[in-house]
Amino acid sequence: MVPATPNHQAIQQFLSSVLSQRGPSALPYTEDTKWLIRQHLLSLTSTFPSLEPKTATFTHNDGRTVNLLQADGTVPMTFESVTYNIPVIIWLIESYPRHPPCVYVNPTRDMVIKRSHSFVNPSGLVAIPYLQNWIYPSSNLVDLARELSLIFGRDPPLFSQRPRPSPNPVYHPNQSSLTNSSTSGSVGSGYPRPMVRPPQYPAPSPPYGGGVGKVGTEDAEEVYKRNVINKLVESVHGDMLLLRKTREAEMESLFSAQAVLRRREEEVNKGLKEMRDEMEGLESQLQAVLMNTDVLEAWVRQNEGKVKGGMKDIDVDKAFECVDVLSKQMLECTAADMAIEDVVYSLDKAVQEGAMPFDQYLRNVRLLSREQFFNRATAAKVRAAQMQAHVASMAARAPHYAS
Repeated sequence: MVPATPNHQAIQQFLSSVLSQRGPSALPYTEDTKWLIRQHLLSLTSTFPSLEPKTATFTHNDGRTVNLLQADGTVPMTFESVTYNIPVIIWLIESYPRHPPCVYVNPTRDMVIKRSHSFVNPSGLVAIPYLQNWIYPSSNLVDLARELSLIFGRDPPLFSQRPRPSPNPVYHPNQSSLTNSSTSGSVGSGYPRPMVRPPQYPAPSPPYGGGVGKVGTEDAEEVYKRNVINKLVESVHGDMLLLRKTREAEMESLFSAQAVLRRREEEVNKGLKEMRDEMEGLESQLQAVLMNTDVLEAWVRQNEGKVKGGMKDIDVDKAFECVDVLSKQMLECTAADMAIEDVVYSLDKAVQEGAMPFDQYLRNVRLLSREQFFNRATAAKVRAAQMQAHVASMAARAPHYAS
């Protein structure tokens, strides 16, 4: 295994640093793809050392700007047995590697993009089949760079703008080798590029245009066209920024209205829930009233005959009969409790008036309180048993009243 060079180690440290950042300065890539992005760039720089990973600001077509990773440098190509270096920029967009990167040809000042190129538009955007058929996760940057080198070798996307040559150009046999050696140096000395071949040869290379007189005309046209395009782009960009501000203001107002509507929706839902709970409570009360009405009607029907039979002298204490043992026990405990309450009240009056000694008062109150406690405890147990019996009775009668 070949040890990593210092430059490769620096690239590893750079990628580890920028991809591990958090917060507002973090790159907009998902956490599950950052390791794969790092591996793709390391493989690319190992195979093509002329491409260097960087971070830069990328502007989308809608005017949004975002900080992204890019591979900036040159891709070698072989054209007519001569090796040239094409300057390119490979942008890793936010959805990379699930979606292909954006590749741009990056001509220098003395380079011009070839007109009507099959895979490069006038703005420099590259659209080759490998990008169009990008498949995650098998597609990668190394294969992309190789495909660019192969396609550019068949049809170079750039040609060099050179000063108007002399009327009688002289061909030097070693010109191609000198040009090749001068353009295959380090990246820092400028991007290497295809050079113009002499026009007297029968098979001139495609990226270099026609005759000598035509080069100057094409340069003027290109400059004029570039200026017009720049002005048009600036105008469109300004309109887009204005439109964006307007739409943002509209969206803010819509968001505010949406928040108000959501708050009102919560209030309506809360009120509806309270009304449903109240309706359920009223229905349960209605069931209890119906049951009590049924019980009272049955008692009236049972005792109506006694009044009609001539029983005028009715004992009040016997008018209400206990229906079961629990009711009778409850009645006795309650009566005893109330009677003791009256006796204690009378004892208090007697002590206040001096009709009873205080020590005798204390003895009687202690005895009565003990008896009252047992009566109240028995009444509480009886009440609990009656409640259970009442619940069971309601459960048995519920289908009848529901129908």
